Amino acid sequence: MRRGAYFRWINADSDANVQLVTVEEICYFQADTKYTRMVTAEREAVIRMPLKELLEQLDPAEFWQIHRATIVNMNAVAEVSRDPRGHPTLHLKKRPETLAVSQPFAHLSRQM
Repeated sequence: MRRGAYFRWINADSDANVQLVTVEEICYFQADTKYTRMVTAEREAVIRMPLKELLEQLDPAEFWQIHRATIVNMNAVAEVSRDPRGHPTLHLKKRPETLAVSQPFAHLSRQM
């Protein structure tokens, strides 16, 4: 897929309004039952697109799947640490939570 073919913004429903969020603002996506939770530095919203379908529409140079339920914007990552068992954890620049990298995706942390 060409670079220009990837999503540039995401539409998120908010009551009667639709929010337009640029992909640069997004810290990560997380599967949430039938929907996907989109998290930016300032807010969270729910989008009606499964994580697998969303991953196909995002630039793989910037958005990495780190868990079966999580896609992270690598531009939002401040550092990678390892727990005592050596499993990588991502610390975000503008969010307090950390994101665990699951075993099937741990090979990606070697590229960080």
